[in-house]
This record gives sequence, structure tokens and C-alpha cells, in this order.
Amino acid sequence: MIQRYTMAAASAGAILTFALAVFASTTWSAWTGDVLIIGEYHDNAEHHLQQQNAVAAVQPKAVVFEMLTPEEAAQLTGVDRTPEAMVHAMNGFHWSNIADYAGILAHSPVIIGAALPRDDMRAAFSSGAADTFGPQATRFGLTTPLAAAEQNTREAAQFDAHCAAMPREMMGGMVEAQRLRDATFARAVLDALDTYGAPVSLITGNGHARTDWGVPVYLQSARPGLTVQSFGQGEAGVAPSGTFDTILADAPAPEREDPCLAFSSEG
Repeated sequence: MIQRYTMAAASAGAILTFALAVFASTTWSAWTGDVLIIGEYHDNAEHHLQQQNAVAAVQPKAVVFEMLTPEEAAQLTGVDRTPEAMVHAMNGFHWSNIADYAGILAHSPVIIGAALPRDDMRAAFSSGAADTFGPQATRFGLTTPLAAAEQNTREAAQFDAHCAAMPREMMGGMVEAQRLRDATFARAVLDALDTYGAPVSLITGNGHARTDWGVPVYLQSARPGLTVQSFGQGEAGVAPSGTFDTILADAPAPEREDPCLAFSSEG
């Protein structure tokens, strides 16, 4: 079993009174383990600052980013470790707000990208995560079907996330694509551990950081015994969905347009 430091957890959608203090640099510097996963809402600047503080203090040997492709990460290898240099070097990268991660990247000694090509996502949607992932699918648990309850819960979550604008029967493919991404991020973390040593950090969305069905599940399947800690980050008094080893202190929510407008004829 993966060892975890269970300090706090929350059920999906729970309203929390966040009692945990924000992890200051002095607290982060005391962290020990093999893998540090820090989730986020992608557009929350406070979440990015928390991740920057963690990476600066923990000083992982390598940092894996959901937001970068392997090719994009390779382009950052020789870039000066300043936010300004990172922003300049990332012009034209695929992630829409990649400049918001410049501070985290500036503190990352080795930058690894784990974003998947769209063709792989489409393949997982139609053929399943295991076939798309390749020969190590069994090791990472992708050949084992999800329990019926989890499958149903995840399909319902995908249906809601897509604003009920897509046919319900398509959601199984969406779940397979999500499983592929989680397993791919886990593989990138293990490759980084083997190449650079521990600790390794993963910067990713809260959905991938959750311990009940995110990246930690695939790390456990592929390499039992790793010491992994996964942090989720909530906002506006609401915890992120799922379970985490720790939920960081609350952050304000940025102003956002209704995401369902993208699925509306009026949007």
C-alpha cells in the first residue's frame, strides 16, 4: 500500500470550515516523501502561489506538469529559471494560461511535461484506456474494470461537467480518457523518480490529485510502497470533490463565466 499522511479529507461537494493553516515555506521545507502531488483549480492564482511555495521549499528533483507536453517541456530545459524568461519561452504553448505557472516553473530544476496528444485521448475514448496506454496497462491497473458504483459515479460526474450537453452514453468514453491521463501522469512520475531520484512533484488539477480515483491509485498499482502525499485545494469555502491526504487552507474563487455557456446556442 502507498503510505499516506492522512491529515484531512472531504466528501464530494462538502462545505468545509477550513481549519488547516496555509503551508508556509517553513512548513513545506519539513515535508518528506517520494511523491508530492499538489492539485489546483487551473485558473486560481492563490493555488498556483501555494504550489510555487511548495516547490521552492521542498526542492524536488523534478516536477511533472499536466499543463505541458513532453515537447514543450523539452523547450524549457535551458531557459533561465526566472518567471520572466519562462513566460517568454512559453509563447505559443498549448495551455491557455500557461504563463500563470511561470513562478512554479522557475523553481523547478527539471521540468517534465505529461500532457497527452488529442489523438491518444480520442483513441482512449473509442478503444479504451488500456489499449491506448500500451504494454504496461496491466501494471498500472488499466485492464481491471472499475467497480460498477465508481463507473456510474464517474459517468454522472462527466455528464454534469459537460453541462448535460452530450449524450449520457458517451460518458463511458470520457471516463476512459480520464483514466488514461491519470495513468500517464503516474508513469511520468515514476520515470522521473527512476531518472532523477526522490522527491518528485506533480502539478495537476484537483481531479487528478484525488486519492480515491486519481493519480495516486495508479502509482499504488504500479509501484506499491511509495510514500505519496496528495494535496487538494478548495476555494470559497467549498472543498474539491473526492478525497485527499490533505486539503489546504481555503482560497478565494476568481470571477468566472458560466462554463455551460460554451455548450449553449446563446453562448
